[in-house]
Amino acid sequence: MKKAADCETMEEVRAEIDRVDQALVDLLSERWTYVDRAWVFKRSAAEASVPWRNRDVIEKVKSRAEIAGMPPEMAEALWRLIIGWGIQYEEERLKEK
Repeated sequence: MKKAADCETMEEVRAEIDRVDQALVDLLSERWTYVDRAWVFKRSAAEASVPWRNRDVIEKVKSRAEIAGMPPEMAEALWRLIIGWGIQYEEERLKEK
């Protein structure tokens, strides 16, 4: 693992990006296991989206992004997409219930 500032070639940068991408996929996969579990506790498709919770998650992510040096707007856009996928998944599963 190298810090970005320690990379001396484009190959090193790409290798580190690949390493981070793998870690991100692993963490997002873990997150998804909880999304897959959450729908079990809901009674109907109408409960798939919980607006106050969605706002809370996005605010936490934006705050963490800012601390970590990531543009908060980018984090918000990514999490809105992630949350949207989760809502759609839960709605579909709950309709089958």
